[in-house]
Amino acid sequence: MRVAPGPTLETERLILRPPADVDLDGWATLMADSEGARFIGGLQPRSVAWRGMASMAGSWALNGFGMFSVIEKATGEWIGRIGPWRPEDWPGDEVGWGLLPSAWGQGYAVEAAEATMDWAFGVLGWTDIIHCIDPENTPSQKVAQRLGSTNRGPGNLPPPHEASKIEIWGQTAAQWRARR
Repeated sequence: MRVAPGPTLETERLILRPPADVDLDGWATLMADSEGARFIGGLQPRSVAWRGMASMAGSWALNGFGMFSVIEKATGEWIGRIGPWRPEDWPGDEVGWGLLPSAWGQGYAVEAAEATMDWAFGVLGWTDIIHCIDPENTPSQKVAQRLGSTNRGPGNLPPPHEASKIEIWGQTAAQWRARR
Protein backbone atom coordinates (compact mmCIF):
# COMPACT_ATOMS: atom_id res chain seq x y z
CA MET A 1 0.00 0.00 0.00
CA ARG A 2 1.32 3.42 -0.96
CA VAL A 3 0.03 6.26 1.24
CA ALA A 4 0.39 10.01 0.72
CA PRO A 5 2.64 11.68 3.32
CA GLY A 6 0.88 12.81 6.47
CA PRO A 7 -0.32 11.81 9.93
CA THR A 8 -2.80 9.17 10.98
CA LEU A 9 -5.51 10.18 13.44
CA GLU A 10 -7.72 7.79 15.37
CA THR A 11 -11.13 8.18 16.94
CA GLU A 12 -13.13 5.63 18.86
CA ARG A 13 -14.45 4.00 15.67
CA LEU A 14 -12.35 5.42 12.85
CA ILE A 15 -8.85 5.62 11.42
CA LEU A 16 -8.12 8.80 9.47
CA ARG A 17 -5.09 8.72 7.19
CA PRO A 18 -3.98 10.38 3.97
CA PRO A 19 -5.25 8.72 0.78
CA ALA A 20 -3.63 5.48 -0.35
CA ASP A 21 -3.64 3.68 -3.67
CA VAL A 22 -5.92 0.99 -2.16
CA ASP A 23 -8.65 3.61 -1.58
CA LEU A 24 -9.55 3.94 -5.25
CA ASP A 25 -12.35 1.36 -5.22
CA GLY A 26 -14.11 3.15 -2.36
CA TRP A 27 -13.47 6.60 -3.81
CA ALA A 28 -14.81 5.50 -7.22
CA THR A 29 -17.85 3.89 -5.57
CA LEU A 30 -18.64 7.13 -3.74
CA MET A 31 -18.35 9.22 -6.87
CA ALA A 32 -20.44 6.73 -8.92
CA ASP A 33 -23.32 6.88 -6.42
CA SER A 34 -25.92 9.48 -7.38
CA GLU A 35 -26.83 10.32 -3.77
CA GLY A 36 -23.28 10.08 -2.42
CA ALA A 37 -21.81 12.31 -5.13
CA ARG A 38 -24.73 14.73 -5.39
CA PHE A 39 -23.22 17.54 -3.33
CA ILE A 40 -19.51 16.79 -3.79
CA GLY A 41 -19.03 17.33 -7.50
CA GLY A 42 -21.61 15.01 -9.01
CA LEU A 43 -21.30 11.63 -10.67
CA GLN A 44 -17.85 10.79 -11.97
CA PRO A 45 -16.43 7.82 -13.83
CA ARG A 46 -13.62 5.88 -12.15
CA SER A 47 -10.93 7.70 -14.15
CA VAL A 48 -12.13 11.10 -12.89
CA ALA A 49 -12.49 9.76 -9.34
CA TRP A 50 -8.85 8.67 -9.56
CA ARG A 51 -7.87 12.23 -10.50
CA GLY A 52 -9.79 13.56 -7.49
CA MET A 53 -8.10 11.09 -5.17
CA ALA A 54 -4.70 11.90 -6.68
CA SER A 55 -5.41 15.62 -6.26
CA MET A 56 -6.10 15.05 -2.56
CA ALA A 57 -2.89 13.00 -2.19
CA GLY A 58 -1.05 15.81 -3.98
CA SER A 59 -2.47 18.34 -1.52
CA TRP A 60 -0.84 16.35 1.28
CA ALA A 61 2.50 16.40 -0.54
CA LEU A 62 2.36 20.09 -1.51
CA ASN A 63 0.50 21.68 1.42
CA GLY A 64 0.98 19.29 4.33
CA PHE A 65 -2.78 18.73 4.58
CA GLY A 66 -5.70 17.37 2.63
CA MET A 67 -8.75 15.27 3.28
CA PHE A 68 -8.16 12.07 5.19
CA SER A 69 -9.42 8.71 4.01
CA VAL A 70 -11.88 7.48 6.62
CA ILE A 71 -11.47 3.82 7.54
CA GLU A 72 -13.98 2.06 9.76
CA LYS A 73 -11.99 0.26 12.48
CA ALA A 74 -14.48 -2.60 12.89
CA THR A 75 -14.35 -3.63 9.22
CA GLY A 76 -11.20 -2.02 7.80
CA GLU A 77 -13.38 -0.60 5.03
CA TRP A 78 -12.91 2.79 3.36
CA ILE A 79 -16.12 4.74 4.04
CA GLY A 80 -15.28 8.25 2.83
CA ARG A 81 -13.04 11.28 2.97
CA ILE A 82 -13.09 14.07 5.51
CA GLY A 83 -10.75 16.85 6.47
CA PRO A 84 -8.93 20.05 5.69
CA TRP A 85 -9.07 21.38 2.16
CA ARG A 86 -8.11 24.68 0.55
CA PRO A 87 -7.89 24.71 -3.24
CA GLU A 88 -6.67 27.83 -5.03
CA ASP A 89 -9.13 30.76 -4.62
CA TRP A 90 -11.33 28.79 -2.19
CA PRO A 91 -13.44 30.98 0.12
CA GLY A 92 -11.48 29.88 3.20
CA ASP A 93 -9.86 27.03 5.10
CA GLU A 94 -12.42 24.25 4.84
CA VAL A 95 -13.05 21.01 6.67
CA GLY A 96 -15.33 19.10 4.35
CA TRP A 97 -16.79 15.62 4.26
CA GLY A 98 -18.15 13.01 1.91
CA LEU A 99 -19.16 9.53 3.02
CA LEU A 100 -20.55 6.48 1.26
CA PRO A 101 -24.33 6.42 1.77
CA SER A 102 -23.95 3.13 3.68
CA ALA A 103 -22.05 5.11 6.36
CA TRP A 104 -24.66 7.88 6.69
CA GLY A 105 -26.64 8.33 9.89
CA GLN A 106 -24.08 6.71 12.17
CA GLY A 107 -22.32 9.83 13.46
CA TYR A 108 -19.15 9.14 11.46
CA ALA A 109 -19.11 12.56 9.76
CA VAL A 110 -19.22 14.41 13.09
CA GLU A 111 -16.71 12.05 14.74
CA ALA A 112 -14.18 12.41 11.92
CA ALA A 113 -14.78 16.14 11.41
CA GLU A 114 -14.20 16.80 15.13
CA ALA A 115 -10.85 15.01 14.97
CA THR A 116 -9.78 16.85 11.83
CA MET A 117 -10.92 20.24 13.17
CA ASP A 118 -8.92 19.64 16.35
CA TRP A 119 -5.94 18.81 14.13
CA ALA A 120 -6.43 21.80 11.79
CA PHE A 121 -6.77 24.30 14.64
CA GLY A 122 -4.06 22.70 16.79
CA VAL A 123 -1.43 21.56 14.29
CA LEU A 124 -2.04 23.67 11.19
CA GLY A 125 -2.75 26.77 13.28
CA TRP A 126 -5.90 27.65 11.37
CA THR A 127 -7.88 30.43 13.04
CA ASP A 128 -11.14 29.89 11.17
CA ILE A 129 -12.75 26.87 9.52
CA ILE A 130 -15.55 26.89 6.98
CA HIS A 131 -17.79 24.26 5.41
CA CYS A 132 -19.14 24.96 1.90
CA ILE A 133 -22.64 23.44 1.90
CA ASP A 134 -25.31 23.38 -0.80
CA PRO A 135 -28.49 25.03 0.55
CA GLU A 136 -30.41 21.80 -0.25
CA ASN A 137 -27.98 19.58 1.67
CA THR A 138 -29.79 19.46 5.00
CA PRO A 139 -27.84 16.42 6.31
CA SER A 140 -24.55 18.35 5.95
CA GLN A 141 -26.14 21.40 7.54
CA LYS A 142 -27.01 19.22 10.54
CA VAL A 143 -23.41 17.95 10.71
CA ALA A 144 -22.17 21.56 10.67
CA GLN A 145 -24.61 22.49 13.45
CA ARG A 146 -23.49 19.51 15.56
CA LEU A 147 -19.92 20.75 15.12
CA GLY A 148 -20.99 24.17 16.42
CA SER A 149 -20.70 25.96 13.09
CA THR A 150 -23.21 28.59 12.00
CA ASN A 151 -24.49 29.65 8.61
CA ARG A 152 -22.61 32.78 7.52
CA GLY A 153 -24.61 33.22 4.32
CA PRO A 154 -24.10 32.60 0.61
CA GLY A 155 -20.65 32.13 -0.86
CA ASN A 156 -18.91 31.57 -4.16
CA LEU A 157 -16.57 28.87 -5.38
CA PRO A 158 -13.89 29.34 -8.03
CA PRO A 159 -14.11 27.81 -11.53
CA PRO A 160 -15.14 25.24 -12.52
CA HIS A 161 -17.64 25.32 -9.61
CA GLU A 162 -18.70 28.96 -9.90
CA ALA A 163 -22.32 27.98 -10.73
CA SER A 164 -22.65 25.89 -7.56
CA LYS A 165 -24.93 27.39 -4.93
CA ILE A 166 -23.31 27.24 -1.52
CA GLU A 167 -23.69 28.62 1.93
CA ILE A 168 -20.61 29.20 4.05
CA TRP A 169 -20.89 27.62 7.47
CA GLY A 170 -18.08 28.03 9.96
CA GLN A 171 -16.55 29.03 13.25
CA THR A 172 -13.37 30.49 14.67
CA ALA A 173 -10.74 28.61 16.64
CA ALA A 174 -11.85 30.49 19.76
CA GLN A 175 -15.45 29.35 19.25
CA TRP A 176 -14.27 25.77 18.71
CA ARG A 177 -12.11 25.75 21.83
CA ALA A 178 -14.92 27.22 23.93
CA ARG A 179 -17.18 24.32 22.89
CA ARG A 180 -14.55 21.61 23.38
